[in-house]
Amino acid sequence: MIEIKVKYFTDIDEIKFIEDKSDWYDLRSAEDVEMKAGEFKLIRLGIAMQLPKGYEALMIPRSSTFKNYGIMQANSIALFDESYCGDNDEWRFPAIAFRDTVIHKNDRICQFRIIEHQPKHVITKVEKLGNVDRGGLGSTGKK
Repeated sequence: MIEIKVKYFTDIDEIKFIEDKSDWYDLRSAEDVEMKAGEFKLIRLGIAMQLPKGYEALMIPRSSTFKNYGIMQANSIALFDESYCGDNDEWRFPAIAFRDTVIHKNDRICQFRIIEHQPKHVITKVEKLGNVDRGGLGSTGKK
């Protein structure tokens, strides 16, 4: 088992793994936030984390975040590597509001998972790949 050290900046519910639900961990807003449509804000998540060497965390919105709060993550996906582990390196969620909204402290707004760094690869330039074309992006149809 790999140890992950987490520092909490405020009194939010602690991170926990929900067995048989997902292999992503939910993160919560560490503050009450009011946003107007079109506004951008870095929402405090109330944690700093020390990941083991060779690991990184990917953060994305929860599937219900846009429906519930009308916000989207500005950078689509966030990456926290093991070097972002100082006592003041608080994680934040970069939100863009698409409608006026209120997010309360302790609301679950995003999720993260921890993965190993990508292994090293060799990139080889070729003239042909020698495979059958699929017909372009989104070519498998609607059904």
